[in-house]
Parts: sequence; structure tokens; C-alpha cells
Amino acid sequence: MKSFLIIGLGRFGNHLCQKMVQMGSEVMIIDKDENAVQELLHCATTVKIGDCTSEEVLKSLGVGNFDACFVCIGSNFQSSLEITSLLRELGAKYIISKASRDIQAKFLLRNGADEVVYPDKDIAERVAVKFSANHVFDYIELHSDYSIFEIQPKKSWIGHSISEMDIRAKYNVSVFGIQTGENLNILPPPQYIMREDDHLMVVGLKKDINKLLENM
Repeated sequence: MKSFLIIGLGRFGNHLCQKMVQMGSEVMIIDKDENAVQELLHCATTVKIGDCTSEEVLKSLGVGNFDACFVCIGSNFQSSLEITSLLRELGAKYIISKASRDIQAKFLLRNGADEVVYPDKDIAERVAVKFSANHVFDYIELHSDYSIFEIQPKKSWIGHSISEMDIRAKYNVSVFGIQTGENLNILPPPQYIMREDDHLMVVGLKKDINKLLENM
């Protein structure tokens, strides 16, 4: 079982805590706002109230014992930067810090963060792609070049198998899953016959998937 420390309980920290507990992880949470901590008393493994810009407060948490420490402070970048730096000095194994801008990410990475997340930016990009592109149900970016798209099959594919349409060779994308209603078929066989109500999970270079979408 993995253990995590979450510092800062705004919307992102709150949801992160709940999801990690649902997935079976041990989670310690800390925030200087008592009300924010109270909301998660029923959920978190351990709760603390304190200001993590204080080295003594962080020392008392035993930050080196956690698999990862999340710095989820969004309203005060100076505090986020100080806490990230202190976590590194105190021997945290892996530090993930929240940022809202690229310039913040650069400073966080220089001052101890192993990884930086942009929850607001990531959600905005995902929503923009989903609603701007036709035939797209969902979208996940894997890398600056590679993505997963959940799309409807081309009309010409319906009633034909994946191998018959030769999707990989023709479009340079791979179908790794098919959702039909509540049923998810991971790694469908080449002989799978595509239906109008199928949602295809395709992975590949974004430029190749976009080219496919342009010809839907």
C-alpha cells in the first residue's frame, strides 16, 4: 500500500485525497485552515493542521516516509515554492507541485520538485479538444506528441472488422479499446466488427489522429 502526503486542501488537494483513498492508498493531509481539514476527516488516514512553510512543522510529519508528497497550494506561489524547497531539504522521496503557469513550473523544478502538474490547464485543454473537434468523446494527452482519443467509427468502418479496414496501416493509429454502452473491450481482436454505437479508443501521434478526424 502506498502512502502520500498532501499539503494544501483547495479543490485539487481535496479531490486528490478522496480519489487516492478510494484507490486504497494511505493519505496524510495538512492545511493551516482548520475548516478545510475538517471536510476530509471522514476520508484521510491522518489529518494535521499546520503551516508547512515552517520547517519544524514539516519535520514533524516525517516527509521521507511517504512515497510521494504533493504540494497543492494554488493561491500563494511563494508558499508553494518554500514548501517544495523544504521538502527536498528534509529528504522527501518524490515531490509533485501544483503550478498554474510555465514560469512557476520552472522555479518549482529548480527548487526541488520532481514533477509539476497543471490541473486547471490540463482540464481546460481536455475540454477544449473534446468540444472543439467533431466525433471526439474524450481525450487524454500522453506526451507533447502522443495522445489517446475516444472517437466514433468512420461511417465506412461500420459493419467491417478492424483488420479489414487496416486502420493501423492506413491511418498510423492503433485501436486498443472499444466501449459499447457499459462494456469495455480492451485490445479487441482484429476480427472485431465495428458498430455505429461503438466508441473507439485510439492512440498515436496527435497529427495522425487529427488527420483521421479531418476525414471522418
